[in-house]
Amino acid sequence: MEKENSIKLFEEKRIRSVWDETEEEWYFSVVDVIGVLTDSANPTDYLKKLRKRDAFLGEYIGTNCPQVAMATETGKLRKTLAANTAQLFRIIQSIPSKKAEPFKLWLAEVAKQRLDQLQDPELSIEQAMTDYKRLGYSDHWINQRLKSIEIRKALTDEWKRLGLEEGIEFAALTDIIYKTWAGKTAKEYKKFKGLKKENLRDNMTNKELVLNMLAELSTKEISETTNPETFPEHEDVARRGSNIAKEARMKLEAETGKNVVSPLNAKDIRSIEDHKNNLSNRSE
Repeated sequence: MEKENSIKLFEEKRIRSVWDETEEEWYFSVVDVIGVLTDSANPTDYLKKLRKRDAFLGEYIGTNCPQVAMATETGKLRKTLAANTAQLFRIIQSIPSKKAEPFKLWLAEVAKQRLDQLQDPELSIEQAMTDYKRLGYSDHWINQRLKSIEIRKALTDEWKRLGLEEGIEFAALTDIIYKTWAGKTAKEYKKFKGLKKENLRDNMTNKELVLNMLAELSTKEISETTNPETFPEHEDVARRGSNIAKEARMKLEAETGKNVVSPLNAKDIRSIEDHKNNLSNRSE
């Protein structure tokens, strides 16, 4: 069963989702949906109480909603309760929320967009651009981010080709890549930027994105050439690939006297872009 992990935005709040190629349906994290609809500080507890309060709903969820592997805030895949569009409509009926009707409309639109995107892949790129624009990112940053997504997918496709396991092995190699070129694991990098559940790459500056792309692209190219068989061999390839980006980082820092790895996060990046735009508008 081929699945594609993704993040959807409803009112700028993230909902983890997985596209099931076999069933041609989206599966959404039930806990994430509960969090969005209720603004609960603990949506997991809210769901537990909801299932106890409504026995029929509890039985429906237990019978119909599968456990699907989705990325956690650390990037690792963990199974979580998920529901497709029809199942979510049933669950939403039991949640008193002013957001219920807008969410249903959004849910229907998400399903339609995916079917449209299967016919025209360019639409998925346009949707990503729209989402990032709505969050306030600059066009230049968005172009870099979309390119980074393309390069990351090429690398993970290469890992899949060689039989690596999504989740633990992918996360371990990604940590090696980050640690080698940036000097920090994913967890350390996020802490450095003051992040918790946020996506690390969505909080990288242009320079960080470019060097991370170089690290992942180099790792993919070396892997295609050497065809590593054991996991230690994959670790060696990841270090060799990301060392290329490390050398580029060190040369850039030596020339400019500025650190590439930055504590700036998305809020800071967008604030800087807004300031630049304001100065530009005043000078016109």
